[in-house]
Amino acid sequence: MGLKKLNPVTPGQRHAVAPDYGELTRDKPEKGLVAPLARSVGRNNQGRITTRHKGSGHKRRYRWVDFAREKHGVPARVVSVEYDPNRSAWITLLHYRDGEKRYILAPLELRVGDVVEAGESAEPKPGNALPLRRIPAGTFVHNVELYPGSRGKVARAAGTAAQLLGREEDRAILRLPSGEIRVFHVACMATVGRVSNPDHKNVRHGKAGRVRHLGRRPSVRGVAMGADDHPHGGGEGRTGEGRPSKTPWGKLARGVPTRKNKASDAKILKRRE
Repeated sequence: MGLKKLNPVTPGQRHAVAPDYGELTRDKPEKGLVAPLARSVGRNNQGRITTRHKGSGHKRRYRWVDFAREKHGVPARVVSVEYDPNRSAWITLLHYRDGEKRYILAPLELRVGDVVEAGESAEPKPGNALPLRRIPAGTFVHNVELYPGSRGKVARAAGTAAQLLGREEDRAILRLPSGEIRVFHVACMATVGRVSNPDHKNVRHGKAGRVRHLGRRPSVRGVAMGADDHPHGGGEGRTGEGRPSKTPWGKLARGVPTRKNKASDAKILKRRE
C-alpha cells in the first residue's frame, strides 16, 4: 500500500495525497454479498439530529463482512482484495472449499491465492481466526471479540492491531491500539495479523468537496459565533476560547472525564493515556 501525490493541475489537487489503490485486484463487489444501505446519518429513530456535521455524501451499498468467522474447519482461498466505502480498511473475498463466498477484513500480510482457515485447529498465521487460547503470546491480532460469540468488535480500523501480551488461566491480556491494556476471555476469537491499508491516516483530501462526498458537513468554530450561540462566542476581535473550554450546551469539553462507569471497567487493567 502506498500513497500518490497528485500533480497540481487544479487547486484541489495541489495539496491532495491519495491512496494509490495498488493492492486492490477487483473493481466491483460480489453480487450476492451487497445490500442497499439506507442513510440516516446523525439522526435517531425520531429523525432528529443527535450527531452534528453529518449528512449528504455519496450513495453506498453495504458489503456483508464476516466478523464472526464461525465457519470452522473449512479452508478458503483468497480471491480478491477490494475497496469498501463503509470502512477504512480493504476487504478480502474468500471462496470456501464447500462453495460459499464471504468477505472478511483484509489482513496486511495476506495475498491473493493464499489459503486461510478458522477454528481451534487453524495455524496462527495471518488471516486465520483462532481462539485467544491458541495464539502465541506477542502475536498481533485484529477483529477481536469482546465476549465469546459476540463477533469481532476490537481493532477493525485500517492499520490497527492488538497485541496479545499473555494469558492467566481463562484470561487473555491484550494491549489495544489505543494503548489500553484489557482482559479478554481465552475463548474469544481473533484474526492473526494487522489490518490492511495502514497509510489511511496519511491521506489528505485536498478540497472540501471530497470531504462532503464522505458524508461530513461543515463545522463552525465556537469562537467565530456570537455570544448567544456558543460559550466561546462574542467579544471584540479574536478573543479565543477562554477557560475552561465548553461545548455549545455549556458542558466542560476538555480535561474532564466523560466516560460513564460500566460493568466492564473491571476488565481494564490500564487506561489509555
